[in-house]
Amino acid sequence: MNTSDHSVRRVRPRARNRPLPAKSAAAPYPALVSINDTPSFKNKAYTALKNAIVAMDIYRSRDDIRLDERKLALDFGISRTPVREAMAQLASEGFVRSVPRRGIYVVRKTKREVIEMITAWAALESMAARLITEVATQEEIAGLRRMFATFKNGKLRAHLDEYSDVNIEFHQTIIRLSRNAVLIDLAENLFTHMRMIRRKTIGEKDRADRSIRDHISIIEALEARATDRAEELVRDHALGLADHVARFADYLD
Repeated sequence: MNTSDHSVRRVRPRARNRPLPAKSAAAPYPALVSINDTPSFKNKAYTALKNAIVAMDIYRSRDDIRLDERKLALDFGISRTPVREAMAQLASEGFVRSVPRRGIYVVRKTKREVIEMITAWAALESMAARLITEVATQEEIAGLRRMFATFKNGKLRAHLDEYSDVNIEFHQTIIRLSRNAVLIDLAENLFTHMRMIRRKTIGEKDRADRSIRDHISIIEALEARATDRAEELVRDHALGLADHVARFADYLD
């Protein structure tokens, strides 16, 4: 036999019942935590605080609105940690700001910031209107018209607060009916900020009457599947709000 043959080791086939070798202890594995289907205290605190801020008329007064972390924790009946975490998330979304050695305050947007938000919204909502003419059903578009049945025959001024809510719902529905998940996600946080300024401006000058006329024109264009016109009307409607803010919203400065 050649000497080189002695250097070749024969590998015996593994017995069928022999166990496989254990995996290395160093093998990577994702660090997982237990999943609870109940929302966390942090999420509940975040939702409650955000809803409370949005519901406030923060532009009625120029006085600072300070949030007391300790009092909020007591009101919620939870520890301060989830409240602090909720505040951090709200700060990242632009709803509150932390001032060193002073506390946490609700953010009021400047006139320039509001106009920039409305301009961005005009781009998103006008594209949503364009998509609606392509993907929405006639019944969904008819739902937009039904929103305004309450305000016919001169009832608008008598129900201005109610109309303000319907106005907000109308614009949210325009976004939702686009069926574009990315567009909907981009618009969500932006519209929450705009909700507060829409509520403030709807009763100024003749905006309420002009608003309902604009909405009916938009609905007619959507019903007719007039893509370019629907897109243009929605964009001009939003930019009309930007123009109103630029001319009359001195309380923002």
